[in-house]
Amino acid sequence: MLIADEAALKGQCSLSGLVHNLAAAKMTDPVTAYVGVGSNLQNPKAQVAKAMDAIGLLDRVRLIARSNLYRSAAVGPPGQPDYVNAVVKVETRLSAPDLLAALLALEAQLGRVRGGERWGPRIIDLDLLLYADQCHDSERLSLPHPQIPFRPFVLVPLRDVAGSDLQIPGRGRLDDLIKGIDVSQLQRVDYN
Repeated sequence: MLIADEAALKGQCSLSGLVHNLAAAKMTDPVTAYVGVGSNLQNPKAQVAKAMDAIGLLDRVRLIARSNLYRSAAVGPPGQPDYVNAVVKVETRLSAPDLLAALLALEAQLGRVRGGERWGPRIIDLDLLLYADQCHDSERLSLPHPQIPFRPFVLVPLRDVAGSDLQIPGRGRLDDLIKGIDVSQLQRVDYN
């Protein structure tokens, strides 16, 4: 059912007329983007905080806001430690594909090794959630991130930095999406 839901959501995004050319180009005005940050290994709170600091140091990226930290059960194979998740709001002069490339490089610098078990434990996970109001679907990049509507650990921290009225292209208003899912298992945790 999730696959069908994702296909329907992609169709909504395309039908809304918001499909943009995301080819790498020199950006003149900064664009607002949102990045999901998560970890469930080696002191996840520290890993998330370190990643957020590092995002703010990326070339042509300025960190605007950090969400609260939230703990939740891992999605995927059983027996994993809980995840700690957050969202950062950035302004960037990078194109969406270039920002994604920078985030993937940062994951590697922070110790993430790709190619393991899908949705398995990881030291760091960085997801480009939103890039302005753009919709895009390719093998490497889907915008908005296709799992946004289904993940409380993305929606709630996204609200922290974007506000309840954020319109997610093809998906609707952020607060309406939050009302449609169970957030009871999400636990806010301190940075310390």
